[in-house]
Amino acid sequence: MTTGAQTPRTPARPPRSRLRTFLPLGIAAWLVLEIWLLTVVAGASSGFIVFLLLVAGVVLGSVVIKAAGRRAFRNLTETLNQQQPGTPTEARQGSEGNGLMMLGGLLLILPGLISDALGLVMLLPPVQKAVSRYAQRTVERKLRDAGPGALGDAFRQARMRRPDGKVVPGEVVREDPDDTPQGPRPPLSR
Repeated sequence: MTTGAQTPRTPARPPRSRLRTFLPLGIAAWLVLEIWLLTVVAGASSGFIVFLLLVAGVVLGSVVIKAAGRRAFRNLTETLNQQQPGTPTEARQGSEGNGLMMLGGLLLILPGLISDALGLVMLLPPVQKAVSRYAQRTVERKLRDAGPGALGDAFRQARMRRPDGKVVPGEVVREDPDDTPQGPRPPLSR
């Protein structure tokens, strides 16, 4: 039995982004390609050689990640030891690229020859600089395109409060000789 009232319609879902559509397909194609390449190399040489290549990738990737982590921790402790209150710290040579080195090590650890090749390429300093510049431009463009009240606005406000990020609540008091006191001032609110 109907009451004559119209059934509410659900709002249309926004269309899926290209990344959400093609990322699973890309990952599946990459996995198939990795497996195929491993079988081709195993057929050309032997399964033991493929096993040794995979173990070497895991060991080398672990060494790279460990070295990058130690370098990042050493840079952090040096920065904290040298930091003076109220003075901005300038970037030192060789303090960048730890994240990209760790990414290269992670790609080396992943089983597969294509990921190993990408991991080795990520360890090259010119490639790290190019990827870093591209990522920085992309993030800055996304933040610029973000509307007010979005995450980009929060990042802009955080960047405005550099170098130490301290905000001191207070009031401005002007002392002109002509001013006469006009009563007590209201209390500061937080």
